[in-house]
Amino acid sequence: MIKSMTGFGRAEEITGDYKLSIEIKSVNHRYLDLNIKMPRRFFPFEAEIRNVVKKYVSRGKVDLFINYLDFKDKASGVYLNKNIVKKYLDIGLELCKDYKITDDLKVSHILNLPDVISIDEPKLDEEEIKALLFKVLEEACKSFYYTREAEGEKLLEDVSSKLELLTSTTDDIRERYPIVLEEYKNKLLLKVNELLNGAGIEENRIATEVTLFADKICVDEEVVRLISHINAMSDEMKLDIGIGRKLDFIAQEMNREANTILSKSTDLNISNYAIILKTEIEKIREQIQNIE
Repeated sequence: MIKSMTGFGRAEEITGDYKLSIEIKSVNHRYLDLNIKMPRRFFPFEAEIRNVVKKYVSRGKVDLFINYLDFKDKASGVYLNKNIVKKYLDIGLELCKDYKITDDLKVSHILNLPDVISIDEPKLDEEEIKALLFKVLEEACKSFYYTREAEGEKLLEDVSSKLELLTSTTDDIRERYPIVLEEYKNKLLLKVNELLNGAGIEENRIATEVTLFADKICVDEEVVRLISHINAMSDEMKLDIGIGRKLDFIAQEMNREANTILSKSTDLNISNYAIILKTEIEKIREQIQNIE
C-alpha cells in the first residue's frame, strides 16, 4: 500500500513517576528531513531515536516532539554563575569606556549569555527512562504510519480513477484517428472536383495525399508509449517503498506524449482529447507530490 508523506501520530505514557508524550507530524519533502525537539536528558538517545523513526518513513519533512515530566524531580534547580556574570559585566563596562558606547544592558541580555545559568538535574534510572522512551516512540510511530497509510489509500483511489480516464481518452483518440483520415480524404476529393470542374483525378494521387497527411498527424507511437506509461504507473503503485520519485518521472513522460499528440493534431476532437490528457496528468502529478 502506498503511503502519503503527510501524517500525524501521537502516543503518551503516564506512570507514577513519569509522564512522557511524543508527537510526530510530516509534510512533503524531496528527501527525509527529520527534526527532533526533546529535553536535553534524551540527547544521548538521539541516534537510536532516528533509527527507529527511519523504520517507518523514508521521505518527507518530519518533526518529532518529545515532552517529558518527572514527578520525582524535586532536586533539580537553576543556579546563577555569579563569577561568570561579573566577568561579562566587567567586559561590558570596559567596552563602554574605551569605545564611548552607551550601556543599554538588560537582565534578559545577561540571562541569554553562555554559561550564565546552570541547571542541576537529578540522576535518572537510565535503563528505566530509556525503556519508557522507546516504548512510547514505537507507539507514536505506528500511529503516524497508519495515518499516512490511510491517506495513501485515498491517493491510490484518486490516481487510479484518473489513470482509467487517461486510458479511455487514449482509446477515444485511437478510434477518432481513422475517421479524421476519411474526413480528410472526402474533403480533398470534393475540393479537387471543384477545381477540376468534375473532370476527376487519379485515385492513386488522392491515396498519396492521404498517406502523406496520415504520416503527418500519426500519433500511434505516442499513444502506444502513453498506454505503456499508464500501465507502468499502475504497476508501480502496487508497491509501497519509496515510489514517489519514480511516479513523478513516469508522469513527466506521460505529459511529454500528451504534448506531442496535441501538437500533431489538426482535428478539434483529438485536440480536446489531448487537452483532457494534459489536464488529468497534471492532476496526477500534483497528487504524486504527496506520495512517499
